[in-house]
Amino acid sequence: MQITPFKLERYFAKHEFSSRYLLSSSDCESISMAQLISMADKETKQMWDAVSLGYTESYGHPILRQTIADTYTGISAEDVLVVIPAEGIFLVMNALLKPGDHVICTYPAFQSLFEIALSMGCEVSKWEPDEARGWLFDMQQLEDLIREDTKLVVANFPHNPTGFIPSKQDYKRLISILDERGIYLFSDEMFRYLEVEPGATLPSACELYERAVTLFGLSKTFGLPGLRTGWLVTRDKNLQQRILDLKYYTTICSSAPSEILAIIALRSQDEIFNQQFSRLLRNIKVLDSFFERNNHLFKWNRPVGSSMCFPRLLLSQGSTSFCQDLLKNTGIMLAPSSLFDYGEQHIRVGFGREDLPQVIVLLEDYLQDSTPK
Repeated sequence: MQITPFKLERYFAKHEFSSRYLLSSSDCESISMAQLISMADKETKQMWDAVSLGYTESYGHPILRQTIADTYTGISAEDVLVVIPAEGIFLVMNALLKPGDHVICTYPAFQSLFEIALSMGCEVSKWEPDEARGWLFDMQQLEDLIREDTKLVVANFPHNPTGFIPSKQDYKRLISILDERGIYLFSDEMFRYLEVEPGATLPSACELYERAVTLFGLSKTFGLPGLRTGWLVTRDKNLQQRILDLKYYTTICSSAPSEILAIIALRSQDEIFNQQFSRLLRNIKVLDSFFERNNHLFKWNRPVGSSMCFPRLLLSQGSTSFCQDLLKNTGIMLAPSSLFDYGEQHIRVGFGREDLPQVIVLLEDYLQDSTPK
């Protein structure tokens, strides 16, 4: 496999731990070990105190799998496979696809959602949104992209980087379109439950469709990326077995401490979600005001969900140059749209972190000093 370098991850590797301020992170504010342990109930506290640093079950800890299954409707523990989130994308693509298969992917996208298929010799069509319609992913356009040899549709809702979420009616239409043709669906749901518009949460794809594989985990909504814990959910047992067979060649099994901490987090998800959601609502109000004051510099489609948005830069300066100058002069890291191979007109703004109000003040000061009046 000859795979193209991961532009976004290279960029973050270079700047994430050296920049003073991160304004493009996709995850929410992280939770400390002390905070998480304080949420443990009697059973999980005992499990944590007694955890052995040996190998774990390749499927995942039975209690963790059941706890995950309990968050879905009509899903059993046997439908759940614990993985590292990024690993899950790699495993599904390699278990499902072969050279020459046709894949459709929401785009712009987290690069591995389409790059792995390309590296395998698949043909990938980009399902692109309409910015003028609020980053709408049109279902008719999806139908027009489907061919007789289409094997897989990759959908990411809430969408990274735009924050778009389709209506429930459109989402059911998506499932119907694929079901009529027997096409698989890989549903990246890493930003689920971060819907800033009431009632926008979609059912999980695995609940609606037997040929679906759902990806979710603790990195984004839970603010626990350091646990490196996620999961794949599918009711297709043959596909799940092929994925597991490949996992034996990657991580084999999960980290024992991370699995226990994941159980604690899932049992405390209401408390964690409430903290994250309160922060998101505070921060998006800050962005509402910022983009209104600076509508001569940015064109903004307010996100429906996720902890990100993708405003258009109205300056003559391209987004890569703008982000480089901003980082150099202020220490603020933003991600330009060139990292998504999506031109030079947009930037990704993350608003899930606690310090966003302070960073926006610094950004606005910089804009006032550096842009034409």
